[in-house]
Amino acid sequence: MRTADIALAADFTTVSARIVAGSTFATLMRAQNIAVADIQSIIRRAAAVFDLRKLRSDQPYRLDKTLDGSLKRFDYEIDGDRLLRVSREDEELVVNLMPIEKTRHVSVVTGRIDRQSSSLVAAMDAAGETIDLTLALADLFSGDIDFNTDLQPGDRFEVLVEKQLRERSESGPGEQEEAFAGYGPIMAAQFDNDGHRFRAVRFTPEGGEPGYFDEHGMSMKRFFLKSPLKFDPVVTSGFSRNRLHPILNEYRAHLGVDYRAPAGAPVVAVANGTVVSAGASGGAGRMVHLRHANGFETEYLHLSSIAVKAGAHVRQGDLIGRVGATGLATAPHLDYRVKNNGLFVNPVAAHKAMPPAEPIPDEQMSAFSTERDRVFASLATAPEPAVASAARVANSDAPRK
Repeated sequence: MRTADIALAADFTTVSARIVAGSTFATLMRAQNIAVADIQSIIRRAAAVFDLRKLRSDQPYRLDKTLDGSLKRFDYEIDGDRLLRVSREDEELVVNLMPIEKTRHVSVVTGRIDRQSSSLVAAMDAAGETIDLTLALADLFSGDIDFNTDLQPGDRFEVLVEKQLRERSESGPGEQEEAFAGYGPIMAAQFDNDGHRFRAVRFTPEGGEPGYFDEHGMSMKRFFLKSPLKFDPVVTSGFSRNRLHPILNEYRAHLGVDYRAPAGAPVVAVANGTVVSAGASGGAGRMVHLRHANGFETEYLHLSSIAVKAGAHVRQGDLIGRVGATGLATAPHLDYRVKNNGLFVNPVAAHKAMPPAEPIPDEQMSAFSTERDRVFASLATAPEPAVASAARVANSDAPRK
């Protein structure tokens, strides 16, 4: 006669949660009724690979324990790439740092600039993507498009980008749920701006480093970025030899371009260079002065904070400070100035006159053309970006995912 199956109680329990503010490793373990001997053993063994005092609040963890309080396994997510794993092997507790396993796939992201999404941030958010992809796309086309001033209604973009997925930290035994874990490199991108089409493709020249090139094989990396700010500020005052000063109320030269931007917005070096000076400079407030090749210098005025020191070498795109209102300033903004051979010049005109980028070597153009055609074929199948809905606009203050 066939008997009914007997349900057996599990010999261990699993807890998936996040670190509570103020917790220490010991208090966390005691709250889960882990045996004191196990807690002491883990603290002793972990010292060689990770400082347990650096547990961060709201980071996820997963803990398996037996019914008598012995630890079977403990996983703590240090950051997006690493986890601390404590496991019991042959009755011994073993502590290791482990890479977080991720799967990768390539996706096409599309978006448009319109009345509801008038900035790149808003357009990328409407496409369901995060600020990280916004910054990567802005950096890619920063030599051709000033995202502070150049965007127009009707502009659109298409991005072929690698996305990373990983198993959810809170998934229970046997569950295979995956969560977004960040972006890999952009493989190709196309941006239609005010009737002009800009395209970029990622390519690794033989014997060189991966870089981005336009469809004709010219490097996307220009001598100068188009702007020292990422995007979204507004030009409030241009280059002038005779402007009414807003505080001194007298006419005097304004030898740069003023960008209105929120206090704390990052300011980056427009080109590789050396820091001539970095500190307080009278009416200029906190200022950074850089020297570049070919007789060029740049100055960044009214900063709230400075991230570099005199004598340091910086690379194009490095953070040098943050927007502020120090010195003679009425509101947070960046006064950006350019010198050529010791004389101040109009930054807008100077940027437009920068030398062209380096091309792909002739002997590698065939390989480049093959890769370019392959990735742009994927963009050609991208759907037309949808217009942001009224509901989306109404909820524009909701946290981004």
